[in-house]
Amino acid sequence: MGPEAKLQVVPHPYWPRDLELQHYVPNDRPMWQFLAFLFSVSGVLLIFTWMALRWRSQKEAPLGTWRSLALCWFIICGFIHGVIEGWFSLYHREIAGDQSFLSQLWKEYAKGDSRYIISDNFTVCVETLTACLWGPLSLWTVLAFLWRQPHRYLLQLTVSLGQLYGDILYFYTEYRDGFSHGEMGHPIYFWFYFVFMNALWVVIPSLLIIDAWKHLSTSQRVMDANKPKRH
Repeated sequence: MGPEAKLQVVPHPYWPRDLELQHYVPNDRPMWQFLAFLFSVSGVLLIFTWMALRWRSQKEAPLGTWRSLALCWFIICGFIHGVIEGWFSLYHREIAGDQSFLSQLWKEYAKGDSRYIISDNFTVCVETLTACLWGPLSLWTVLAFLWRQPHRYLLQLTVSLGQLYGDILYFYTEYRDGFSHGEMGHPIYFWFYFVFMNALWVVIPSLLIIDAWKHLSTSQRVMDANKPKRH
């Protein structure tokens, strides 16, 4: 590498420490703004959806607490998959040097997983599929339950399986790389950003898969019981 190329390398907070990001521009916003944005928008969506479902229950059969919380989850997933992960899918090549709010959000998150700052092939592919498939399907799942469409549990199973599969691959590929894209053990960047925030898409989809399995199995059992037996 020539001396001119070396001058373009800017110090950065990402791992591995010898990672070269020639077009990197440091964030000019503090961490709390990104966390406040993420949790406040998610909180507003949760409250709005919950209130809308309570209002609906006054006119139609109530969905129940568990089902209402599940629909709130899918609404939040629609936002995160479609907007935040959709942004990464579209602008992953420009994020390192871009100063728009969502690009800075991804630069902050990349402190726990630098694959998001280097346009890692697996990360781009899985986030693109998530944004294009699981985002819209999450919203469709909500509508399917509100309209009591017969395929609603199939949608719940499909979306949850996709989320769980993608998240397992996300963790497993980083494990195979020796957790080399972040500071392993860091209380915020590793345990909060990388582990906790992604573990949500392991725990909650797993519960929803079990729930959908039970409902679909019950429906099939009823159909089998009502079929005329051959003599």
